[in-house]
Amino acid sequence: MQDDWHMLAPEERAFCDMLTRLCAERIAPHAAETDETSAFVHTQLALLGQAGMLGANLPEEHDGGGLSAPALLRAVSIVAGACGSTASALTAHYLATDSILIGGTEAQRDHWLPQAASGAALGAFALTEPAAGSDPADMRTRARRTAQGWRLTGSKCFISNGGVADFVVVFAVTDPEQGHRGISAFIVPKDTPGFEAGPPERTMGLKGGHVFTLNLDCDLPPDALLGEEGHGFRTAMKVLDNGRIEVAAQCLGMADAAMSAAMEYAKGRVIGGQPLTERQGVRWMIADMGVAYRQALLLAQDAARQRQAAEESGARFSLAAAMAKLAASEAAGRIADTALQLHGGYGYTRDFPVERIVRDLRIMRIYEGSSEIQRVIVSGQMLAAG
Repeated sequence: MQDDWHMLAPEERAFCDMLTRLCAERIAPHAAETDETSAFVHTQLALLGQAGMLGANLPEEHDGGGLSAPALLRAVSIVAGACGSTASALTAHYLATDSILIGGTEAQRDHWLPQAASGAALGAFALTEPAAGSDPADMRTRARRTAQGWRLTGSKCFISNGGVADFVVVFAVTDPEQGHRGISAFIVPKDTPGFEAGPPERTMGLKGGHVFTLNLDCDLPPDALLGEEGHGFRTAMKVLDNGRIEVAAQCLGMADAAMSAAMEYAKGRVIGGQPLTERQGVRWMIADMGVAYRQALLLAQDAARQRQAAEESGARFSLAAAMAKLAASEAAGRIADTALQLHGGYGYTRDFPVERIVRDLRIMRIYEGSSEIQRVIVSGQMLAAG
């Protein structure tokens, strides 16, 4: 991922270089063990916190790293290339902190964001429900006003970090008559009475980045409301625009790792007196991986540039984010599958990293808006414009 490298500030390039070394030396060597044990990536996140990566998405006034969106794209891809589970937990944390940055009050930003940036407080983002995945309008979690503040009831599912986070941004209906405009968001600390997380789900991949079902029957103070009542859906959609670019970054990092592993293997694998790379069919497979990767990379970098420009203009970049997420998740799946195929039978064993990468990548076509939902967004905006 070099196209935008020259456009990054010198300090951003230095940060990415430091992060590359850290991930190669301290995180990548434990990726297979994390997958085998399904242990949550506490240690890896602590290392990233010390390096400043947990607040890389936040401005400096909130003790964040203040990375530009193109630099953040590269940084997330570096982490993902080392360990998909770690990148998944990291970007789930970004969803929570972006929610507070975008939708919170100044007091909420001042209280939570410095803690989140340092690693003292891990965040989670709770939007999905058993009956409300792709369409938040089906949300059944409710929050009603009380004399003391709010009463929050309902459940959420597939919430990354949900059972290990220090705070969770929870979306709930506060006015059922208003549709999307009746959705609000709340900051729920983990020690809130009535907040319960089930055991982590047994997932196909990303086994160190746990997802949970959350059961909610909580009394919250008035200042738990994130920003203004009825602004939750608007906040969530803006956060997901950011998050979809970060999903693209995860896909690019893991696809690059799979592609590099496949080429290294093919160069060293000798059959009939020739390395695999001397065979035309194998070369074509490598070419197809490279083309798919570059197409996804360019769309992701374009989306990141639009995200950066939007910080000044306030323009939405939903179309670019949806295109980047769709292209990168679909391409990464094909690249990883091809990389496994190039390994032959060895690729199907856990002795080589491509088997894990294939499993880790599969969820990317589902979470933060499935590929089908991205196609709805892209086609809708194209038809509206044309």
